[in-house]
Amino acid sequence: MSGELGQPQATPSHAGVDLPNPERNRVGVPGGVIRRVGTPGRRSWIQKVLEQITDSPRQWVTPSKVVPVVVLAVQRYLLEEEPSGMGPKPPLYCYDVTISDGVYQEKCYLDPSLNSLVYKNILRVGIEMRISRVSCIYNEKRVGQGILCIDNVHCGESLDSISVETPFRNSAHQEIPERPLRGGKSHYLALWNNEDPYGDIWITNKEPEEHNFNDTKIISLSNLEMTWSSRRSFPALLVRILQKSKLRYYGKPDRKMIEPYQTFLEVADSSGTVSVILWNALCPEWYKSLHVGLVLLLQDYSVKKSYSLRMQPLPVDPQIKLISTMKISLNVRDPPANIIIIPEKQVKPEWRLPKLNNCFITRSELDTLPENHICDVIGTLLFVGRVQRSKKKESREDFRSYRWIHLADGTSEQPFIVELFSTSQPEIFENIYPMTYLVCTQLKAVRNNEQVPKLLYLTTTNESRVFITGNRGQPYTNDTKVKNFIRWIKTKTSAGEMKNTVVGGYYPYPPVPETFSKYSSSVKVESLLTAISEVKKQIEDLQYREQKRIAIQGIITVIKYVPCVCAPENASASEAQWNANQPSASQAARREGQSQERGGKRRQDNNPVSSQCCHSACASLSPTKKRILQEPCGKQVPVPQPETSAQARGNKRSVPSTSQRRESTSTGSLGKARKTISNKWESQLWREKKFGLISHLHYSHVYPESIPRKFVFEHRNFLTQQYNSQPSKYILPEGRPPKLDDFKSVQSLGHFEVTILGLNHEIAIDVAFFPMYSPEDVQTSQIDTLLTCMNYSCVHPQELTGNDKLQVTKALTGNIIKAATELDRVHIIGILDICSLGNNKTEVYLHKIYRPNKNS
Repeated sequence: MSGELGQPQATPSHAGVDLPNPERNRVGVPGGVIRRVGTPGRRSWIQKVLEQITDSPRQWVTPSKVVPVVVLAVQRYLLEEEPSGMGPKPPLYCYDVTISDGVYQEKCYLDPSLNSLVYKNILRVGIEMRISRVSCIYNEKRVGQGILCIDNVHCGESLDSISVETPFRNSAHQEIPERPLRGGKSHYLALWNNEDPYGDIWITNKEPEEHNFNDTKIISLSNLEMTWSSRRSFPALLVRILQKSKLRYYGKPDRKMIEPYQTFLEVADSSGTVSVILWNALCPEWYKSLHVGLVLLLQDYSVKKSYSLRMQPLPVDPQIKLISTMKISLNVRDPPANIIIIPEKQVKPEWRLPKLNNCFITRSELDTLPENHICDVIGTLLFVGRVQRSKKKESREDFRSYRWIHLADGTSEQPFIVELFSTSQPEIFENIYPMTYLVCTQLKAVRNNEQVPKLLYLTTTNESRVFITGNRGQPYTNDTKVKNFIRWIKTKTSAGEMKNTVVGGYYPYPPVPETFSKYSSSVKVESLLTAISEVKKQIEDLQYREQKRIAIQGIITVIKYVPCVCAPENASASEAQWNANQPSASQAARREGQSQERGGKRRQDNNPVSSQCCHSACASLSPTKKRILQEPCGKQVPVPQPETSAQARGNKRSVPSTSQRRESTSTGSLGKARKTISNKWESQLWREKKFGLISHLHYSHVYPESIPRKFVFEHRNFLTQQYNSQPSKYILPEGRPPKLDDFKSVQSLGHFEVTILGLNHEIAIDVAFFPMYSPEDVQTSQIDTLLTCMNYSCVHPQELTGNDKLQVTKALTGNIIKAATELDRVHIIGILDICSLGNNKTEVYLHKIYRPNKNS
């Protein structure tokens, strides 16, 4: 025996269930087997289940009593293929789930048939869960050890308070570094992507160390390029890091590699610049410690011919020779690389190592830059969008994480719009919030001046890095444009910044072109159009925080206006009374649901907040004229609906006239008549077809998570967590956390619910629509068609209050309802944004409408 506590051996599959062995001590068993005898208080449910498994002749049991447990961690890893004659299979990611019954914690293996619960973020940390079937997977290389496997569960709701003080029943589960329960991998992956370093194998404390160069022979890169093919050994390289790529995880089920990572460094000396590749275990050891600007001494490396498939990034300094015929490889063995970080104070001028040359641009300069131009930017964050995910082309199980942000630098009224993909810096990517000063390097300009609205934004590249300014010693601090930004930001007051900052919500960017032919040439998909019968499958296949854009054909048959949920604090009396004279949104929804019920079929709402609406946008630095998009509001308000249910049923006209869409109402004690607008248009075609549909999909609801909120600095941690991805481990809240609905939404005038009927009149789908407009154009009746109000950029909102908001709301709603009559029985192509929020919540937004015969 190895001692009373029975410490496990260093094998990835060591952390198993302690199974009884008559020849071993029941208190301490080698291999991490721990039996806690005589535990005070209530008995552990986990312990009872383990006893049932050991006493059962089968390898699975249904617990005699199912009690709720709490999920404390959901961790992902790649499992190798089992030996077989089959060909290679797609990557199979497995999940270990840590649960607590209030007495013990236990790490369990999740049966792969339940992986979809994680994909949909139904099984997540912080929820209550009931396990109705468990089994045991034995480790046949160890005696008396197995893994507890969860076979069947019911996932409940999130809990307000959770205790994390319960100990692990098995001591092996709390060892560092953490190891997956199964397979040969030594580490876990990030839960939602493969680019981010995750877990305790990633070392961060590599420090510079002074080196005695008296006995060190150094070769220049240009000399190495000419002689490497004839050398058997290579002298040391003394170089500076100019660029650093994000991580690449290349693990596959059939590859027996413990830590299959790769990253590129672009390094240079006075004679040239070359690519250096860190392989496998060197990445967890060095990746977090190797920063742009550091000086390295590289020994015991290998040199290989560079392959042409990788496109090298543009050199930081065009004056330095780009060496593309060879690459430097750093490996754990064959030979084991030796990396030394040289302190900057030891760097000698005669080494003539290149300095970093940043290419900062201002926002005023961006408008003149060509497409694909590489640049650096600095600015203060005005808008931080929620984290979203998109599938990688090569695998349906691998995703990239990204978010949209807006940066202002004081040189223009327009902000930088940045599509910020994960740069393998989760400590920054997951913790940025408005009012932060941010530096983004190696961004690529994306522009299309021929598109309406003009397309212009920046996106990250493989070498992009993100920095939070204020950290001393960063290589960009002496740049002139950085100094100008710092001087400008000192002139801004914190109160002014607070007013113009937004966090989270649905963000419909980038906009699509104004014609369908341009849209067709801009998208790269296998099938340009999606049949409306396939939309449900597309929606069901979405994973957590995945957002996808599709095109469908159909006929718009219903448009219903849903105003913002309540009169804002500064609403005028006239606006409040205009809302008060209308039935509530919940009443309108009940009427709609009753009219659509047929044969016992009821509307499937999935617990939506049907009257809530959302659009994410960033506030402008100045109150000048901006084109804006409808914004959300967080509470329910009355919905204007002048027609009664009986009148609607008796109405047999397909298109009401303008005068019939307005009717006189009383203004209370004043007795003054005024006009109100109809909140709904319904075509005759819909009246004829709605009861004979095969399927009616309801995805027009907007959930609180999709509402952009005014940023409150005091609650930055809470708001940041709300719009990040679900964490893999439970995070204990600081005090009593607020509710998301407690935070004020961005300026909102409401949204529309649009029903699109398929061309075959068999399937219909309800979607949400946020019209884009300029208030001046609305007031001058320039927005007179649905197509026109989709031709605006959705970058800046504009605060509207009181009578201005009421006037714009009435004008906009009246014009769009009127414009709907132009599309009666017209075949259209609708561009839809489908967004999965996880936990069975999905939204579909109408982004654009094309009329094929007029928008070719």
